[in-house]
Amino acid sequence: MFITIRPYSEDTVLVFALIGAAGLVLLLLSLVVGEILDLGDGALSGTSLGIGAVVFGAVGAITTVNGMDAWIAYAGSALVGLVAVVVAQLMIRRLSATEDNARVDLVGVQGTAMTDITQSSGEVSLDAVSELERRLAWSLEPITVGTRVVVLEHQPNSVRVGPYRPDA
Repeated sequence: MFITIRPYSEDTVLVFALIGAAGLVLLLLSLVVGEILDLGDGALSGTSLGIGAVVFGAVGAITTVNGMDAWIAYAGSALVGLVAVVVAQLMIRRLSATEDNARVDLVGVQGTAMTDITQSSGEVSLDAVSELERRLAWSLEPITVGTRVVVLEHQPNSVRVGPYRPDA
């Protein structure tokens, strides 16, 4: 079986380009604004549909420009686009099930005072894997910048810390 290679149709390429561009717009809106399209109670998201449309358009344009028949371009694009949607949706589900939604207890975690810490203000950098940024902190006793600290109490917006005393 041989595949006939012919000059491509500009109309077919335009269709794929428009579908790909619409997918890119949907993808960007879903990433910037939030999920604007959510079908089947999370079964299909705007992000995954946007990815699928971008892949559909790209594969279709590539196959068409390379002289493949239109039916091969559409069938191949649909197949690869569908695979992209499924893979994207699986990744989205996996990411949404990560620790972002889980409550992490930081009591006992050590860190370093990044600013002077008082009863009303301060910042710490904690040594926990889940802590990528500085966290607001306060203490019953003054703590100077650079002091090793330990979390004594974890609240939603801040942590209460005290100086880390390895002997205690």
